[in-house]
Amino acid sequence: MKTAVVLFNLGGPLQEADIRPFLFNFFMDKNIIAAPLPIRYFIAKYISIKRGSGEARESYARLGFKSPLLQNTQAQAIALQEELSKSYPDDEVRVFVSMRYWKPFAKDVIGELNKFLPDRLICLPLYPQYSTTTTNSSFENFWAEVQADDGELHARWNEETKVYEQKCYPLQDGFINASAELVKKELEKAPEGARVLFSAHGLPKKVVEAGDPYQFQCEKTAEAIAARCNLGSDDWRICYQSKVGPLEWIGPSVEDELRRAAQDRKPVIIYPHAFVSEHVETLVELDIDYKELAEKEGVPYYGRVPAVGTHPEFIRGLCSLVIRALEGKKEKEICQRAFTGCGCMKKVA
Repeated sequence: MKTAVVLFNLGGPLQEADIRPFLFNFFMDKNIIAAPLPIRYFIAKYISIKRGSGEARESYARLGFKSPLLQNTQAQAIALQEELSKSYPDDEVRVFVSMRYWKPFAKDVIGELNKFLPDRLICLPLYPQYSTTTTNSSFENFWAEVQADDGELHARWNEETKVYEQKCYPLQDGFINASAELVKKELEKAPEGARVLFSAHGLPKKVVEAGDPYQFQCEKTAEAIAARCNLGSDDWRICYQSKVGPLEWIGPSVEDELRRAAQDRKPVIIYPHAFVSEHVETLVELDIDYKELAEKEGVPYYGRVPAVGTHPEFIRGLCSLVIRALEGKKEKEICQRAFTGCGCMKKVA
């Protein structure tokens, strides 16, 4: 039995020349900018040129003009493949990485799958919380590329290959346990009474109002980690980062919570609970930009909890998700009170 797992992630530039085309691909996504194609093209072109020579270029320059996201995701893929091989010792198991906006693209991974010809395929995003702008975009793009592919695997999928999807896991035990362990370690280093800020990438408010469950799921993830860490109600907050453009975004923002902590004279540690890999938004935005803001505002202490990465609990959690998918089970604990296109969500009135 050949078992293939495809991990979906965002992607990032691998050299300076990649920054503008990466940004262009990102803003050309109709899940990001919903304008008609001709208008979206000019918007994406304008933003990629402006940010590619400005703010985004400066951020990536601090990382040597190379995002570490691919390398970190590949490490997770290797760790997951090793863990799955323990659960399926008689199978040939391979874990592939498919990036949404830069290499390796979905079509590149499909080419590799064409050679591997799996008997069963599991698609798993590295976004614990579901959003139309991340999870749905990755799945939609992957299957569009499959339909565009006329190779051997495309025909085999139709007749033989069994396909499984696991689209969200905001309360998965391995993910929560790994997160709680990392938060506790950072709390031990921090002064007594430190406040934990759970930071997630923000979204325009209109996306959430249209039914996207991302904010709801981010809040539930934060609640679960806080409970596992025995944090009181004043010991943690949820906030959102990375606002772009003039639209109203969900909040509170990280900036707002840092200013509140300064007013309350609270030490702070910040945990990116919607990111599972280190990349520009953690290594630059959290580690440099927000740290500088915290110091400027007078926050007594600023610490940062690392992303789960290849934490053994998290990898075992991903392995569990694959096994559950193969058994026809989906993570449903959080799916009762929100609705989206996610297959494991339930519509509510």
